Amino acid sequence: MKKITENTTLKEVLEIKGAEEILKKHKLPCLFCPMVSFEIESLKIGDLCKIYGINLKKLLEDLNSLIR
Repeated sequence: MKKITENTTLKEVLEIKGAEEILKKHKLPCLFCPMVSFEIESLKIGDLCKIYGINLKKLLEDLNSLIR
């Protein structure tokens, strides 16, 4: 997979093994939202970080460490 950026969708991120654990570590609430199944293809990581006050730089570092 290519490098994860702020424009990568939540769906693309969740296709990476281990990504769900990193998202939980950063306390991304979308994983537990019942509406996520309707929006997963359009939710971008950068937008989610802005909405929930998550450190985008650190999250991207952690997620990109999964890509080999």
